[in-house]
Amino acid sequence: MADGSYRFQQGAGQFFYPQHNQQSHFPRHLQQRASSPVSNAARAGFNTDATSPSRSPGPQSPAQNQYGMFSQNHQQQNQHGMINGGSAHNRFNMGMGLKHFQQGHQNQNHQQHQDHGNGHGPSYGNHQHNVSSGGLSNAPQHFGNNHLQNGTPGSTHSGLSKHHSEHWQEQLALCQRAREMTMSHSHARNHPSVNKQVMAGTTNGFAKDSDRDERNRSIVQTAEEEEKQVWTALDFGGQSLKVISSALFDYSFLTKLYVNHNKLTYIPAKIGQCRHLTILDFSLNELRSLPPEMGMLTSLTQLLLFDNKLESLPMELGSLFQLEMLGIEGNNLLDENYFNIIMDAGTKELITWFRENADVPDPPCERDWIVLDDTSIPAEDKFTVLNYNTLCDKYATQQQYGFAPTRALAWEHRKELLLDELRARNADIMGLQEMDAESYNDYFRPNLASNDYKGVFHQKGRARTMGGQDAKSVDGCATFFKNKKYILLDKATINFAQIAINRPDMKGEHDIFNRVMPRDDVALIVFLENRMTGTRLIVANSHHYWNPLYEDVKVVQVAILLDELSKLADKWSKHPPCVDKKVFSFADADADDDVEETQEVPQEPAPSKSYADKTEIPIIMCGDYNSGPESPVYELVSQGSLSPSHRNLVDHKYGDFTKTGISHPFSLRSSYANINELSFTNYTASFTGILDYIWYSTNALQVTGLLGDVDKEYLKRVPGFPNYHFPSDHLALVSEFVVKGKKKAAVEADFGNQGSRRS
Repeated sequence: MADGSYRFQQGAGQFFYPQHNQQSHFPRHLQQRASSPVSNAARAGFNTDATSPSRSPGPQSPAQNQYGMFSQNHQQQNQHGMINGGSAHNRFNMGMGLKHFQQGHQNQNHQQHQDHGNGHGPSYGNHQHNVSSGGLSNAPQHFGNNHLQNGTPGSTHSGLSKHHSEHWQEQLALCQRAREMTMSHSHARNHPSVNKQVMAGTTNGFAKDSDRDERNRSIVQTAEEEEKQVWTALDFGGQSLKVISSALFDYSFLTKLYVNHNKLTYIPAKIGQCRHLTILDFSLNELRSLPPEMGMLTSLTQLLLFDNKLESLPMELGSLFQLEMLGIEGNNLLDENYFNIIMDAGTKELITWFRENADVPDPPCERDWIVLDDTSIPAEDKFTVLNYNTLCDKYATQQQYGFAPTRALAWEHRKELLLDELRARNADIMGLQEMDAESYNDYFRPNLASNDYKGVFHQKGRARTMGGQDAKSVDGCATFFKNKKYILLDKATINFAQIAINRPDMKGEHDIFNRVMPRDDVALIVFLENRMTGTRLIVANSHHYWNPLYEDVKVVQVAILLDELSKLADKWSKHPPCVDKKVFSFADADADDDVEETQEVPQEPAPSKSYADKTEIPIIMCGDYNSGPESPVYELVSQGSLSPSHRNLVDHKYGDFTKTGISHPFSLRSSYANINELSFTNYTASFTGILDYIWYSTNALQVTGLLGDVDKEYLKRVPGFPNYHFPSDHLALVSEFVVKGKKKAAVEADFGNQGSRRS
């Protein structure tokens, strides 16, 4: 026949990819033992119909060529088949001119030894398991020190006589696939966009986008960014690369990166910038170590490092809390415990072990204090304000902050760090969010009292429907102030949902009931007076809804806050002068009357200042606004108004807010706008951005100093907060202000009648 033995070979179509004829290894296909066959159900006797090792394949045999000889299903005769005990006969390694008989390969796995070596050696130690490597291609196969040429893994962790758990079976299956992906750009070639049929060896099916219902914002790009970026994956596989440029990792939008089957010996530390990566494949290279910055890639679900020369793994991998597969098979120099943990409990258990056993990293450098005005001003005319979302204990869960060790998340650890920082900052006024009632009453208020602080607390509305311990765990806003410097004249509390449903213009609006009312966020406003100078000050401390899909709700909450603040400022501008400004103190009953004590002569307090208009009173608005500098909330507060046609309001009905627009009478600015804001105020594995602000009235106050950014070098290896050094996912903001003096009306000089002069 003209076609000869080729008559059984199927056509390749328009394209020919040698790896397309391969058979993927499922766990049940892998060799489990090197003895007689065993059924899946239970051990049974040897099947009498089993084919003899020397017998030709039957008509139902999976062999592609039923009449072939000399291991025709292998392209490289001397590497993938044992011919009559050929491993003991070097003469059979010569080229035998059998290229004509080589056909497509269909993984022919023999469960028994090819025992034809009698008389050629005293023992059978030279006989190996005939496990085909599969996926042969025209490109040279990658046979490193970890993989024998007949396809048998060289790793001691792939022993065929040991039963493997499902975790290790998946490890071996993915390792086998990685070894088959030897052609250049194999992943790109097998992508569904190129070929509708997903071929064996591709990892396309493993990406997993999990829905998140979190308090935190997501790291997922916005719709506009996704529309601009039309590709998010790169395949550099099979290029014999020896070095990879650090500039590659400027593509921080990448979600998949394949650099498998190359000759790389190291990975640049800059890889930590690619925090969107979900799949990273460095298999079949010559890596000896990994940079600690790999711990920054917290979105990874697959990290494949098969058949490298790794000697150790960085403990920073413990931050990869979403990792489902860490491929380390074929790295025989690694600690045996790593393999044992994966075999017994899987990748997640190994990641947990890394995270919980890692050493406490070195602390960062202190945040710089930025001086904006170094003019000598008396201390009485200056004051500092601190704003801090302290991260309530019930929100600090391992599910929410999987990158953080359990010890760093523990409330006993975090509350001590919080108290130490509050004392160290020593601000005159502190606005704290996410503080539960129990922590306020039992820990912070009594401990801060020893530092001359008095506090006011307002809890979220849901606490009213609870009792006992449940009510104590509900968080709210707390405002502390220095008792020796300020007198509390009055206070007011705001429940945004309650005010919204009671406004006459909002009654009957479905958006109020469906979107605003379910949120029980609150605000706390205090009216203070400086004991020494008589200057009065309004401080608003608020916490707003977090969900980025509800920008309209945040706008309504802030609009209500500004509206209530305007009413209170108008009321408090008429507040009568404070008569008794003396600081209350307990007499020392045990003091010896005969001993003269030197006491500071108290300074005579100035009279209370009066304000003709509500806008003249100095105002501070601090809090967690859960809105960025480009948000409608920022626009409303800083610009003083928001149009009813704004994109976040136009599709909703919120009474007068959406009919005539929103406005307020104050001139407000973010204190950090003087330095174009911080790099971030909220830092987690899924979000980095600005959410917290200290607003001030520009007509009455001036910023003279700010607490700066966190150490940039420290952040290169820290995927998010909280951790051992930062007790919350938010940063503490500190601003220093000076009260501006009142402008006096200009008086024109009167020189009398100058019309006539004596000559």
